[in-house]
Amino acid sequence: MKLTANKIAGILREQGHKLTPQRHTVLKVMASNHDHLTPEVIYERSRLEDPGIGRATVYRTLDVLNKLNLVCRVHGEGGCRSYMMRRPTEHHHHIVCSGCGKVVDFTNCSLVEMEKKLSKESGFDIRGHLLEFYGLCHDCIISSPL
Repeated sequence: MKLTANKIAGILREQGHKLTPQRHTVLKVMASNHDHLTPEVIYERSRLEDPGIGRATVYRTLDVLNKLNLVCRVHGEGGCRSYMMRRPTEHHHHIVCSGCGKVVDFTNCSLVEMEKKLSKESGFDIRGHLLEFYGLCHDCIISSPL
């Protein structure tokens, strides 16, 4: 099931959140892209549709979507984050290029045994995990001087 702007809007309403025209613009930008986007890129693309939209609206919307687990957030180097609409049926992780910021998703994750062991050792009820690898993509390796 793909999350569309309208499906996300319905979820927001069900959860008691307002759906302003500006917030709906952000949802459309997010839903129409299949890449991880920084808040600045989301803001710029949203302004193309609604020139009056503010950065604060973009950040508040991303915060709400993140709290409702409707977006996938990538933690880039230097504290830079990027977002993409969550694909509900796919548990996935990321490989992030330290050079250009490119993000590649991967789904092969066999951390179940580690989670069980950590849960037993720590006493935590582990409910999820994030895994990100950092390095240089092929293009950055080729273009970087030795």
